[in-house]
Amino acid sequence: MVQQKNKQNEEKKEYLKGYEKTVRQLKRIEMEIQEIRLGNIYPSVAADGMPHASNKRDLSEYAVLLEREEREYKRVWYKKLKKCKEIKNKIEQLENEDEKDVLFYRYIKLMKWEEVCNELQCSWRQVHRIHSKALNNIIIT
Repeated sequence: MVQQKNKQNEEKKEYLKGYEKTVRQLKRIEMEIQEIRLGNIYPSVAADGMPHASNKRDLSEYAVLLEREEREYKRVWYKKLKKCKEIKNKIEQLENEDEKDVLFYRYIKLMKWEEVCNELQCSWRQVHRIHSKALNNIIIT
């Protein structure tokens, strides 16, 4: 029984961590878009060190690549917003305000445990006790 409860709580933690994973994915895509833009803003430099003009084909390939990455960015951004809203709704369904706060600060605001303790003005042990109760009480289907 205890082992099953621990497994369920681990699954709940992974679900709640889904927001952070989506944020990291979004940042990677943002960096890739920036690299694509920077790589094509400046003229290309051949091995002789002299700048050479890009042809129309290079620009059209660039436009296609940039459009594809921006579409992916928008898809992930939507997914992030949807995931965030879903997780926030699950947290808000909890009855205890302290439990809501701990889960919100930890999984939505991505605060470290020390920051959560400071925010709630609670000890490390108390915050973890609240976190454990919150995991037991949150319903994730």
